[in-house]
Amino acid sequence: MLSVAPVFAAGAQDTTESYPARCGAAGPSIERGKYIALPRGDVFCPLIADPKATRSFVAYQRGDETDLASNIAAIGIADQFPFFRLGATRSGNGVQLGLAGAVFAQFSLDSASYDLLNADYLLGLPLTFRAGPLSGRLRVYHQSSHLGDEFLLRPNPPTRQNISFESSEGLLSVDMSALRVYGGGEYFIRRDPVDLPGHLLHGGAELRPRANINFGPLAVARLVAGVDAKVVSDTATHTGLSVRAGFEFARPHDSEAPSRRWSILAEYYYGPSPYGQFQRDKVRFTGVGLHFTL
Repeated sequence: MLSVAPVFAAGAQDTTESYPARCGAAGPSIERGKYIALPRGDVFCPLIADPKATRSFVAYQRGDETDLASNIAAIGIADQFPFFRLGATRSGNGVQLGLAGAVFAQFSLDSASYDLLNADYLLGLPLTFRAGPLSGRLRVYHQSSHLGDEFLLRPNPPTRQNISFESSEGLLSVDMSALRVYGGGEYFIRRDPVDLPGHLLHGGAELRPRANINFGPLAVARLVAGVDAKVVSDTATHTGLSVRAGFEFARPHDSEAPSRRWSILAEYYYGPSPYGQFQRDKVRFTGVGLHFTL
């Protein structure tokens, strides 16, 4: 019989662990200093609290019925296909180009048929880089948003909008031990309707401490937390604030190749709706979800 007991550990192997290794960005030593076709993972750590981060997830959100719905199931299906990486001599460093796509959908749990409320479709070309504690992402992406058919059949449904745009994004990130801060913004190249905001500011901070909880050969868990803010100037200036915290799980040894990670995160959001068809509505919700990173 195998007996596994969780213990707090910060052993010799973990004390030298870099921030990119903690988020799964550090690759195997055999790939350093090389051109790598079709690499695994990314050199830019995924954002913990960004509602539109490229990750798969399923979450329960408790909101206000006057905003959208009292009980919401939010689901995301996302993945990234890296074309190549120009490696460097240090683990985790390099420049990478890939293709990323995602679908984010929200369902009302208050209706008998779990009505689809909104669906956002994203497709982007992210160019990412890392040089020691400095990393960044340049991305051009397309998003289109659609109201659910069942939602349109309700009495007094909202007016459907043809939400579609292309945006160019730039983010710069700095790791400082367990802390990471990032900032940048977006400029919208094409907007439909044309009165959508033309740009936004984007920034945040994350915490990934070195100490972990060791479940033996099963997994390693780490406490993670993040805050993400987006400032949009529309008819007035609005800030969307997203906060998430919880535990992230990975396989015990990632020395050969980074593993995909999954996490249990509690969340809080307040500001302009992150859901495309309702982006001009102010919402507030709390929730909890299972998240799966690339």
